[in-house]
Amino acid sequence: MNREIRDQVVGVTEELLEAMPLTSRHLLVMGVSTSEIVGRRIGTFGSDEAAAAVLEGALAVQSRHSYHLAFQCCEHLNRALVVKRMTVEAFGLTEVNAIPVPRAGGAMASSVFRRLPEAVLVESVQADAGIDIGSTLIGMHLKPVAVPVRPTQKQVGEAFVTMAKTRPKLIGGARAVYVLEGDKPD
Repeated sequence: MNREIRDQVVGVTEELLEAMPLTSRHLLVMGVSTSEIVGRRIGTFGSDEAAAAVLEGALAVQSRHSYHLAFQCCEHLNRALVVKRMTVEAFGLTEVNAIPVPRAGGAMASSVFRRLPEAVLVESVQADAGIDIGSTLIGMHLKPVAVPVRPTQKQVGEAFVTMAKTRPKLIGGARAVYVLEGDKPD
């Protein structure tokens, strides 16, 4: 099952990248309920094995595209996020002092914190895109204009997948001219 979870994470991530290509200038937030992945109710049955498979899949895709990753903790750590120290520096994030553990942070965040080199916790991010596996509610960590991306693969394990990309706000009014996706200004 771990290989299947890993492959499913790779699949949904690649699908998101088709909708919004991400580079080293971008941040992708992931919220993951390992309980939901293994078919249980969120917060009731954290799985380090499922977390390891998700992380493996996420890092496999990220290594080919160089974007930054942030993994959301549960509400017991106020949905803080685990990132690499280089991500803190790249985006000017605010580091906080806590160590996520399965019962305060969640199985995914605690697993990432142990496995990710130079992992630190930050209070919040404004990510360019997001993947929510298991209805963890990542919206607070997305830039203000989030646009749903409908995955063809709707689950990782038993958990539902929701994805979003973001776009800049359209400001101005009737006379404003916008650069729309794929267009280049003259």
